[in-house]
Amino acid sequence: MGKSIGLFLAKVIVSVVPLLSLLLIQGSATETDIQCLKTLKRNLKDPNDYLSTWKFENLPEGYICNFVGVDCWHPNENRVLNIKLPGMGLEGDFPLGFNYCTTMTGLDLSDNKFTGPIPVNLPKWIQYLTSLDLSQNNFVGTIPREVANLTYLNILHLQSNQLTGQIPWELTRLERLKEFNVANNRLSGQIPTFVHKFEADNFNNNSDLCGVPLRNCNETLPAKKKSPVIATAASVTGVSVFFLIGYSVWWFFIRSEPKEIVTIDESKWAERIKGQFAKVSMFEKPVSKISLADLMVATNEFSTENIIGTGRTGTMYKATLPDGSILAIKRLQPSAQTDKKFKSEMITLGQLHHRNLVPLLGYCVAKGEKLLVYMHMPNGTLYEKLHVVESDGNSIDWPKRLKIAIGAARGLAWLHHSCNPRVIHRNVSSKCILLNEDYEPRITDFGLARLMNPVDTHLSTFVNGDFGDLGYVAPEYMRTLVATLKGDVFSFGVVLLELVTGQKPVEVENIHESFKGNLVDWISYLSKHGNVQEAIDKALIGRGYDEELLQVLKVATNCVLSPHKERPSMYEVYHLLRAIGENYNFSDQYDDIPLVSDTAERDYSNELIVAIEPK
Repeated sequence: MGKSIGLFLAKVIVSVVPLLSLLLIQGSATETDIQCLKTLKRNLKDPNDYLSTWKFENLPEGYICNFVGVDCWHPNENRVLNIKLPGMGLEGDFPLGFNYCTTMTGLDLSDNKFTGPIPVNLPKWIQYLTSLDLSQNNFVGTIPREVANLTYLNILHLQSNQLTGQIPWELTRLERLKEFNVANNRLSGQIPTFVHKFEADNFNNNSDLCGVPLRNCNETLPAKKKSPVIATAASVTGVSVFFLIGYSVWWFFIRSEPKEIVTIDESKWAERIKGQFAKVSMFEKPVSKISLADLMVATNEFSTENIIGTGRTGTMYKATLPDGSILAIKRLQPSAQTDKKFKSEMITLGQLHHRNLVPLLGYCVAKGEKLLVYMHMPNGTLYEKLHVVESDGNSIDWPKRLKIAIGAARGLAWLHHSCNPRVIHRNVSSKCILLNEDYEPRITDFGLARLMNPVDTHLSTFVNGDFGDLGYVAPEYMRTLVATLKGDVFSFGVVLLELVTGQKPVEVENIHESFKGNLVDWISYLSKHGNVQEAIDKALIGRGYDEELLQVLKVATNCVLSPHKERPSMYEVYHLLRAIGENYNFSDQYDDIPLVSDTAERDYSNELIVAIEPK
């Protein structure tokens, strides 16, 4: 018992220490961040004078946020969040100074003329990087194995350089790596097996690179003839090296970190639970009795062909039952939460019923795997309907978009103000709004953020290396790392902007090339210049809805205001949208949101959904 407690406390400390370190660093980062930019400018060769705006006079707090290529954590603070300097013709070795930008999370130096090696100390300088783009330069040498210490990395672009040597197998430990590209280099050897699969285009034009997804390493390429002695020596050396690498991998993952092998061999998880006798605890029909074996059959043993969505909380599978009915099964990401606590949370979530929430029908626990059973939504996610072009080229019309906005606001307002206990969603996005056959929106993933939390605190999204879905995160969360009701309001405001503009939250298309920023930045830019109406989706203009579009756009802009106290509550947002759509009969007298006490006015920052422990 004492050993288990000690192990748990050790995991807590390992999870929390990086977070506390960042908080402490942020508290005193202002001067060092300015020093970072000063050092960068001093060491960069800037023939086109792009960095002429980097002037370091005695200016008010936040002045560096107006520098070209610099994003701040907050517009009124001199703390660097991202540095983006693509395509500026910058020259020289990898620039010095990043050791002062300790709180930076994104670095883009692509399409320049940098030379020399990639510094092995880069992960020590900026250890919280989530995105690193060094593509289309002239970097030489090997890919430092130390890059594997950038444990929060989601994006790593190294293509179109002069890099040599092998791809370090240590990079396979980057569990969060979703984009990886090393094409057009001079790399060699076998491609290691990553947690996520990457297409061949990410490895092409490296003549000596082999392995999945490229050619088999056993295939012989045309080469100069070698003497039998040299060929034999090469074979023996190759076998020896392969054995040593294989033994090293075995030693690291089996002896040092037994849990890692489960993560990396993720495709085998279904095999581990196959044949296990485990019942699925169901809260309600359509299925009253079902077992794990039934789920295995219904999903074809959780085949990748049945994946209908992936996200920060897990992977969703389509399950077709013998009677033809369809369920959605979510395999949750691994967490340190006990089975007892998990079941307690499930009982609480299973009691939450609202017309605009995806009903949780049941759950199952088997050999450490946690599966949730949901009702299947045939029209998929709002994100897919807005941003994935249909075969007929048609987009959702405005009445449907307004119906979705009102329904989603109704569901979120209920979670915030009528549900007991109240629920802060924390991951609101167009990907968590599902649509049934009638385009009635239903919110999913509510209450799951806590399940992903290894230390059971509302700082979980950072401990897991994510700041929520990009483009949806409220600015104050970057500063405080505390989830709040008004943070959900900001995220929902971004969803409203997607509905009105048809744009993605991060990638804003068909605007002038000089603009650098996300959807909220673009709306703010247009608002300052009195041109916010230019943001409206051109497919919706002139169809009789222009006034409604402007009204919803106004609600959205209020939701994404930087000062969180100036944003409306979800209760207010719902009633504003309901008034805009009153002529459509999307709501009835039963859609009122009864308030629990004064929740429309107060922001219960630390009151999250909490389940009662079963006795």
